[in-house]
Amino acid sequence: MQRICLFCGSSTGRLEAYAQTAAELGRKLAESGVGLVYGGGRVGLMGAAADASLAAGGEVFGIIPKAICDLEVQHKGCTELHVVESMHIRKQLMHDMSDGFITLPGGHGTFDELFETLTWLQLGYHAKPVGLLNVAGYYDPMIAMLNHSLEEGFLTPFVRELLIIDDDLDSLLTRMEQWEAPDLKQWLARHDL
Repeated sequence: MQRICLFCGSSTGRLEAYAQTAAELGRKLAESGVGLVYGGGRVGLMGAAADASLAAGGEVFGIIPKAICDLEVQHKGCTELHVVESMHIRKQLMHDMSDGFITLPGGHGTFDELFETLTWLQLGYHAKPVGLLNVAGYYDPMIAMLNHSLEEGFLTPFVRELLIIDDDLDSLLTRMEQWEAPDLKQWLARHDL
């Protein structure tokens, strides 16, 4: 993978572990020669990851809607900063520029990006690994909900396993590198969406 897209909060959250992990991710990507694609902000976990990646000599590609840029929260140190007209264009460009996706803690926007990316994978719009780093158990309730959806018949085991979940960054990165795209056409032909 040459570039990984990061979905995460524009806040740092309650625990120091969130920002520490975002910075660790940015640094590790830079040290591995992997570019960081993200939402273009200078604040919160987004800013922590971007700052750490840049400090370690990495390439950082920010993609930010004009409305948010106008609030002056954009990161002015990005290798490239793309200012776009809408969230839809932002997400499409993030997908186009990336070879994989990692989600750290965040709120509505982060959840939206994660689930849209998973849906696009399920439907065959991309064939890139989607990882969830469960920092300090932040995503335990969401994981429980996904398992509940599986038990209730709204997710199949195939779809449930599309999301790579780990609580260790190195392990998650390794699993994403080793990930092989499933045969979605065969699955789609056999299942109800």
